[in-house]
Amino acid sequence: MSHAPVMRAEAVNALEPASGAAIIDCTFGAGGYSRALLEAGARVLGLDRDPSAQAAADMLAQAFGERFSFRAARFSEMEAAAFDAGFAPADGVVMDIGVSSMQLDQAERGFSFRQDGPLDMRMSRAGASAADLVNEADEKTLIAVLRGFGEEQRARRIANAIIAERAQAPIETTGRLAAIVERAIGSGDGRIHPATRTFQALRIAVNDELGELARGLSAAERLLAAGGRLAIVTFHSLEDRIVKKFLRLRSGRAPAGSRHAPALSDERAPSFHCPPGQPYAPGAAEVAENPRARSAKLRVGVRTHASAFEDDAHMPAQYWRGGAS
Repeated sequence: MSHAPVMRAEAVNALEPASGAAIIDCTFGAGGYSRALLEAGARVLGLDRDPSAQAAADMLAQAFGERFSFRAARFSEMEAAAFDAGFAPADGVVMDIGVSSMQLDQAERGFSFRQDGPLDMRMSRAGASAADLVNEADEKTLIAVLRGFGEEQRARRIANAIIAERAQAPIETTGRLAAIVERAIGSGDGRIHPATRTFQALRIAVNDELGELARGLSAAERLLAAGGRLAIVTFHSLEDRIVKKFLRLRSGRAPAGSRHAPALSDERAPSFHCPPGQPYAPGAAEVAENPRARSAKLRVGVRTHASAFEDDAHMPAQYWRGGAS
């Protein structure tokens, strides 16, 4: 089965890949972005923390030789990987945020409630799993995760149901967790599964997705050469909020006095220019073919000659709280 990344044509076009350009594909997956960029003549460094990406990376290496490199790395490890592979400075960075269709389709990965499998959700297949979080976290932590990362208004009811059920037996499968959530809050209007926000919240927490995104954006800012282009595809409000506010701050468009994004001082020249008309949306044909594309947004920034901003140590917490602006 083909796993084409959402808004591939739009993201690749936004990067304007020239022959020999050094571009970093931070969410390699099955290699959809990387292949398109290579076919346009660019040099590509693929990054992915999921070990299952290695097989597709090996195929591209065979097809494109030295123009393609791959490293098993998180967003926060982008700089080290880029310097090691000879991709610093870079002419482009692309990110496709969130879980991939390949991960969702594999029941054994535990990302989806639509297929029963182990409650895992680890993109790197290492560290604490979703089952560890569900079975070990206290009520306060569970509520914070469900509200903060799932924007779940009934977080307390779900957390209490989880705690009651795990007292009987550990919650180890996606099917059991989905059933617990559905019993706790009902089936709703049937348009989306009642466990959707719970699964999103657990996945984000287990993989530190928002923290990795924030660190990746800052790493891309430091790596990109003047004129280099950053393209990010997001799928829900938490991700898009971070990207939107990062680019607003870096392009000098942050609202004065905002507690989420301090006003620029004279010493902080904008490090990005943002083309107009953003965010860009997928076309009707792509949405009809792939319903997952419906919520996708593409944002683009072009690096200026200005120095990179200092790291925002608390950026993840600042940027996902308080609602979009």
